[in-house]
Amino acid sequence: MDTIRFAAVGVALVALSLGASATQAADYVPPGGRIAYALDSLHWAIYQPKDGFVNKQECPDGVNIGPRAQFEALFPDKAHRTVVGTRLRYESDVWFPTAAPDQFVFHEGSGPIASGMNLDGKIGPNDFTSPEGEKGIDNQLYRVLGCIASYRPDDNANDYFDNDEINTDNYNRILIELTGVESLMNSPHVEVTVYRGLESLMASATGSGFVAGGTQQIDTRWGRKYIQHFQGKIIDGVLTTEPHDFVFPWATLGNPADEFMHAARFQLKLTPTAAEGLIGGYTDIETWYLQTNEEESTHHQGYGELSAPSLYKAFRRLADAYPDPKTGANTAISSALRAQFVQVFILHPENPALEASSAMPPIPYAGSPSYPRTPEQARLEQPAQITSENHR
Repeated sequence: MDTIRFAAVGVALVALSLGASATQAADYVPPGGRIAYALDSLHWAIYQPKDGFVNKQECPDGVNIGPRAQFEALFPDKAHRTVVGTRLRYESDVWFPTAAPDQFVFHEGSGPIASGMNLDGKIGPNDFTSPEGEKGIDNQLYRVLGCIASYRPDDNANDYFDNDEINTDNYNRILIELTGVESLMNSPHVEVTVYRGLESLMASATGSGFVAGGTQQIDTRWGRKYIQHFQGKIIDGVLTTEPHDFVFPWATLGNPADEFMHAARFQLKLTPTAAEGLIGGYTDIETWYLQTNEEESTHHQGYGELSAPSLYKAFRRLADAYPDPKTGANTAISSALRAQFVQVFILHPENPALEASSAMPPIPYAGSPSYPRTPEQARLEQPAQITSENHR
């Protein structure tokens, strides 16, 4: 059976390479109306003008100071510093942050332009204009990260490692599969299914990128919570999907973690070999903050001048959606991710019922009214029972 499956994949690979060279997305119809892509690059969408690192409009007062500078300012009396009174005090602010006013000036990303999507369908006073000229862009996360060096191109410690491990750590192997595709230029209705894959990406000969045509098995056991469905359409070669809550893996420095995004939607330009564009939605701020601190210590955050306590206060101040039913405080922030995908072939389980039974709604995020989970929810989140007969 494996020989037959891999032979079929080989034939499909040849057909794709020949078809992709002779056709464009306008008239490319994937075999069986099905095509899949694997994520190979992911960045929070931070607008970067062409004329320099810190532009006068985006960061007129420069970038924010990080934990080392804050530490020196908080504890100037070096002769009387104690571990409890300094390092433990600062770390307590990292792990138990509050929304109290910041002791330090926080420079927000500003200017009229930001990458992202119009998530609420409105044009408001706090909205941006996209680099392409679309008005009403919702991306308050850009205000939080826009003037933190760790997410700017010239000193991008967090941004670099976050993106690097999207393709080097198999925990982060995000796949999307489109079905019902009439052509990559126009299809009135397609279904997009998200999976976690199990294989490494196929590197180019130089090792500087990834090539189309690799194969991926899907994780129906430990990746069960990542199997999610979106409804979408393709117009003029661009896939857009309806909003849907979205959980996805994003480990950094070997520490597994997830991100949670409300009302997420894909906006991707498609070709037979790749897809590129945006993932937009409202990111849960508690999940974002916890993930960052679990993966990177204050020491590591210091390389990019990222102060966790100041970051949290900015999150709470600028969060613009999903108010907590008890306090009224917003728990999520409008955001966008720049994403690149490379085409792959997905090897589905031989037992289709296994895959269907594995799909489930995203696990409730920490700020959700349904968290902590009920015993029934906890039971449903356990991995599906896999036997040697239905899974290799």
